[in-house]
Amino acid sequence: MLVLSRKKGQSIMIGHDIEISIIDVQGEQIRLGINAPRSVTIHRKEVFEEIIQENKQAASTAISPDIIRTMRIEKKEGEE
Repeated sequence: MLVLSRKKGQSIMIGHDIEISIIDVQGEQIRLGINAPRSVTIHRKEVFEEIIQENKQAASTAISPDIIRTMRIEKKEGEE
């Protein structure tokens, strides 16, 4: 892990197109500004971990054959 010291108003660059700026420092809390291309997804780590967990749970959930049949019927009705 790379550890850097930065002060309010300073930035770091990740690659050529991601800039992380220190916006404010108040006690033990800092405010970050992130400038990145729209194609880069940015989440707080705890939110990212929740997304991963929900995706794993969804992938392991069995779908009943009745639901699949219903989905096929609805798709056929919608195809006009």
